[in-house]
Amino acid sequence: MMRIITLIKKEILHLIRDKALIFILLWAFTGAVYTSGSGFTMEVIDFPTIIYDMSKTRESRELVSRFQKPYFKIISYIESEQELLQWLDSGKASMAVIIPPDFKRKMDKSSAKIQVIIDGTMSMSATVAVAYVSEITYDYAIEILERKMGTLNSFFKSLPVIEERTRVEFNPNTLSSWFMSMLEYFNMITMVSLLVTAAAMVREKEHGTIEQLLVTPVRTWEIFIAKIIPTIFAIALLSLISIYGVLKGVFNVPLRGSILLFYPVMLFYAFTISSLGLAISTVARNLAQSMMLMLVILIPMLFLSGAWTPPESMQPLMRYLSLISPMRYFIDFGYSVLFKGNGIKYVWDDILGIMVLGGMLFSFSVYRFRKIFAK
Repeated sequence: MMRIITLIKKEILHLIRDKALIFILLWAFTGAVYTSGSGFTMEVIDFPTIIYDMSKTRESRELVSRFQKPYFKIISYIESEQELLQWLDSGKASMAVIIPPDFKRKMDKSSAKIQVIIDGTMSMSATVAVAYVSEITYDYAIEILERKMGTLNSFFKSLPVIEERTRVEFNPNTLSSWFMSMLEYFNMITMVSLLVTAAAMVREKEHGTIEQLLVTPVRTWEIFIAKIIPTIFAIALLSLISIYGVLKGVFNVPLRGSILLFYPVMLFYAFTISSLGLAISTVARNLAQSMMLMLVILIPMLFLSGAWTPPESMQPLMRYLSLISPMRYFIDFGYSVLFKGNGIKYVWDDILGIMVLGGMLFSFSVYRFRKIFAK
């Protein structure tokens, strides 16, 4: 135990003296989380829209008036198709609403149509904007129908109707800031655990001090534990700042679950990813190689984590590959506990996955290290 404590003290001193690394850690758990939550949105806000109204009737103006802020921002009323192409091709407008000249006449015959052209470069925003336009035109059509029916309203009210009532759980206003800030917090835990531990071990190899450690009466696993513990301590402290200072303090993210359940599992997840970082350090010869290997591993882990695409919607091979990613289990665990308030009854399988992968990665790192330096 005294050997491990001595090694841990050495690693903590290295960490404290590295001012650039401390700044990076502070930024990762504060600035990066804040910019991700406030700088990225999946909602359509102030979508730049142009109107080409060839009808110029009361009905067409009433329809146009429904394209309001904060979702749409009408930046111009155009008078020709040439103008329309210029606005869309230049990227100044992302959507064009075209109302034909016979709009009122066809509406009287219950067959009016409009054309909407959307820039699909940003496919996510375009998809959401199309859904908003469909809802606007549908509601307007229902209102026109009700006006036409007049005295027949009582007849239509007697007909059977299916009424849809949508209720959004856990994030009623569908705020992307809640989702994005928490996802970035989870990503920072992963990146910091991977980067700091791998860099600490690779630095020993680059400076030639790894041989000095090997001639001391310390075991391989003791060296690895000493590399991992300071990283876990740093993440534990910075997580408090991130959770209560940024997530709760700035974005008002509701923390419905138990922090006492989340924190130990989060720290064990940091141990798991740190073990992966140690495995990378046994392969890489220098810091540049270790960074490249981290990118090769980290990006697939992120896309297979289920944060952007549910595992059930993935291609079967990708779904099975995601089972070997610790990030998949942790993200599911984090959202279930912090967002939904679930207890261990619902997340025990995620905890088990993190623990199994953590044990396997740590054992592999120790084995790989012994195999290399035993030669």
